[in-house]
Amino acid sequence: MNTMRSIMENKAFYLKLATIQRELNAPKNQYNTFGKYHYRSCEDILEGVKPLLGDLFLSISDEIVQMGDRYYVKATATLTDGENSFQASAIAREELNKKGMDAAQLTGATSSYARKYCLNGLFAIDDAKDADTEAYKQQENKGTPQTKPTAARTPEQYLTDFTHWAHQCKDKVALQGAYNRLSQLLIQ
Repeated sequence: MNTMRSIMENKAFYLKLATIQRELNAPKNQYNTFGKYHYRSCEDILEGVKPLLGDLFLSISDEIVQMGDRYYVKATATLTDGENSFQASAIAREELNKKGMDAAQLTGATSSYARKYCLNGLFAIDDAKDADTEAYKQQENKGTPQTKPTAARTPEQYLTDFTHWAHQCKDKVALQGAYNRLSQLLIQ
């Protein structure tokens, strides 16, 4: 009987996560005047998700990782009900230097970027239309509508995305989240 209860609690947890992923509205409330685009920040995502959490707890942690001679910030978002949990991680590299920023500001900006993308992974937020991605830069034409339709994504592109997400997974649950994210992209 304990096993059946455990399975049902696990299922209920993932149903809550799926509901949050479906209902989350995180608009792009920020504007970059230099690049002339709107974007969402980590704070925008948190503002949108907090009312949906109910009895779930969300935490975000950072870890500084050195690879070769470069430093990266690895952010991990964890959603839990106290017994079940789901995690997503993202990594961002610190610039060697950024004009007008001291070291603390640089690390903070890198942390915010990594946190935004781990929340994107946790809550299945599609970032293909975000202005700070390469895909957006290729699609955007100085704010004017495109005259020709965008080509459908190839299976190789989906596989590349999934492989990238899967490499960030630490366990089976995180891998399931990456798979779910891919599944959502395939049905759009």
